[in-house]
Amino acid sequence: MNATRRAVLALPFLAAPATAQPAWPDRPVRVIVSFPGGSTPDIAARAVAAHFQQVLGQPFVIDNRAGGGGTIGAEATARATDGHTLGVTIGGPGSIAKILNPQLGYDPVTDLQPVSLLARMPFVLAVNPGVPARNMAELIAHARANPGKLNYGSVGAGSTGHMLVAEMAARHGLDMTHIPFRSVPQSVTEIVAGRIELMAAAAGAVLAQARAGQVRALAISGDARMAQLPDVPLLTEAGEPGAGIYAWIGLFAPPGMPAERVARLSQEAGRALSNPETARVLEAAGFEPLGTPPVILATLIRDELAHWGPIIRRLNIRPES
Repeated sequence: MNATRRAVLALPFLAAPATAQPAWPDRPVRVIVSFPGGSTPDIAARAVAAHFQQVLGQPFVIDNRAGGGGTIGAEATARATDGHTLGVTIGGPGSIAKILNPQLGYDPVTDLQPVSLLARMPFVLAVNPGVPARNMAELIAHARANPGKLNYGSVGAGSTGHMLVAEMAARHGLDMTHIPFRSVPQSVTEIVAGRIELMAAAAGAVLAQARAGQVRALAISGDARMAQLPDVPLLTEAGEPGAGIYAWIGLFAPPGMPAERVARLSQEAGRALSNPETARVLEAAGFEPLGTPPVILATLIRDELAHWGPIIRRLNIRPES
């Protein structure tokens, strides 16, 4: 068990009150996943739902609501009032979406109740091998010497990968062009083909390509080096900000779910993700399985708002930009 997982699981869970509570669930529970079947959030959600079903004695039914970069499913979770709905989504729709789009129909901070941080992975800043840069300093120098000639990709304006590179470009005065794509596989295909020069991708999206030499990994966000890419330094080791920036998957409830219910669900999520087979599947996709108390997810959201909010406003980032 890694140090991060040991640390989060050592934190106390909320204790259920001594007074008797009505049995829950007393009918099937819907688990809204903000992404398609087969996606990593879907894999994590199904593993947790299967465990919940086993220990809580009612069906936990996956409802994939993809679209809107995850906001459609997250809003459906936020608006549920039946007392038997949960949601699984990622950073963005689960944290900063309202800052990016003030017209959004829900606010993650007030309309989603954190239950558990299920898994996370850092971002990898990668370049096509044709870019003559083997570290961050060389990349910045190359971009500075070639204004307007480098294109960087992402899965959409306002995505974490976009903001990581956009903030770096603004901080160093670099002139690069952002090219948004509709999906992670499409953006990876484009960087491998050399039609874009660089991108910050969730690590699992480019692990195979980095190992095969199809892209060159220059740096990793997060707090520790990745076991899968041990020779790639952290952004902070390269003198750039980027500690604690992760792609993540979270379990949420609509607002108002009783604290003892949230505590039980978060505790069982931790047990589900400690299953060796579940952990193996998530680790193969580049994720670090966690399953934390609610406070860990709530703190992560607060930190993302504090970090990205000023950057979004300063760079005037909007989903369509």
